[in-house]
Amino acid sequence: MPRTERDSLGALELPDAARYGIQTARALANFPVSGLRAHPELVSACLFVKKAAVLANMELKVLERSLGSAILQACDDALAGRFNDQFVVDVFQAGAGTSFNMNVNEVLANRALELLGRERGDYEFLSPNDHVNLGQSSNDTYPTAAQIATIIAAVRLLDALEELALVFRRKGEEFKDVPKVGRTHLMDALPLALGDEFRAYASALERGAQRIEQRRNDLCELPIGGTAVGTGAGSHPQFRDRVIQHLSELCATEFTPARDGFEALQSRALLAAFSSALKELALELIRIANDLRLLGSGPFAGLAEIELPAVQPGSSIMPGKVNPSMPECLDMICFQVVGNDTAVALAVQAGQLELNAMVPVIAWNVLQSLTLLANFLPVFGVRCVEGIRADREKCRSNLELNPALATLLTPKIGYLRAAELAKEAIARKMPIGALAVEKGILTQEEAAEMFEVKTRNQK
Repeated sequence: MPRTERDSLGALELPDAARYGIQTARALANFPVSGLRAHPELVSACLFVKKAAVLANMELKVLERSLGSAILQACDDALAGRFNDQFVVDVFQAGAGTSFNMNVNEVLANRALELLGRERGDYEFLSPNDHVNLGQSSNDTYPTAAQIATIIAAVRLLDALEELALVFRRKGEEFKDVPKVGRTHLMDALPLALGDEFRAYASALERGAQRIEQRRNDLCELPIGGTAVGTGAGSHPQFRDRVIQHLSELCATEFTPARDGFEALQSRALLAAFSSALKELALELIRIANDLRLLGSGPFAGLAEIELPAVQPGSSIMPGKVNPSMPECLDMICFQVVGNDTAVALAVQAGQLELNAMVPVIAWNVLQSLTLLANFLPVFGVRCVEGIRADREKCRSNLELNPALATLLTPKIGYLRAAELAKEAIARKMPIGALAVEKGILTQEEAAEMFEVKTRNQK
């Protein structure tokens, strides 16, 4: 049978089986937007915040132990995944995450009531607001949960980046003795080794991971304890320190209180910086993916210096065609990450006076970017990068006809004469070394020594 619940706006009937309550029901009616629900890490992080708050309030003797113990058990039940179907508020919702915060409060309150042998909705006995949300506001709990969720979710991405960088570095070692044409402006330039390119990709990923880790660490400064506007009104004077201590223990992470409680509610700059680090990584990944597409283009009319693994047929109409499917997927994921960061940037600048109310869309986009990258990068490493083969003959033949090798002659014959030699080599489709020997500029031995590719910065 349905049950009736009341709030400050009136009464609503809810399904008796629902562990959420009236404010969640209002959110379901108000925001039938995307069908997307809160990211699992955000749910878990919010439950950690609630659990830490209950522990703090019990220690401070502002929450009756019997009620607190029931709420703690409810938190543990929810963290075990028993009520995942009850966290139903759309990602696009009321500002500040009030709807989601109350969804969590109501689920925990009703589960605690069950454990105490009471009826769901008996909020005079145990209230989502007065007990589960004691000492808190959506304004400080939601951004705290968003930061903790990001910290937790970032671990998987950092692990994936470390492994992908190692895969590229191993390829760099494998290809260190494959000389090839360098290209600047997409035009032939001085030579290098294929391994040099792949080691540079590894270095770019390592640098990106360092930026992400630095900005992840910045998120350990939490806004919890500021309540509505940063003053801490409605909470015990020791609540902030106690709840952060418990959060540190629950999440095995050293959290600290915000340096300025007012700034911590006004500004979401820390999440903006983290999102920007994801965008910066995405830009590097797009560049690397597109390099692989170029280097593997062909097989006859492109560069074809590497061969990417064939993971699926490339065309529904052209038999035998194989496409660079894995780099293409990586590109699309990274385009989404860049777009997500734009949404985050717009939301971050939309804060006004004592609060940024746009945290739900910030949290959703940051966590989606983390998920997309962490899911695909390990697959990309295994199904693409590990299987890349070098076409050594193609690299060698391209290099032999490279007119940019005339650059190596400039110390001996000067820039203008070297340029003339390069033009003649292009016209005659003749290697620079052979032309220099023909014209008596170099001996065979000098040409062999001068035009041997010596790679730099090998590690």
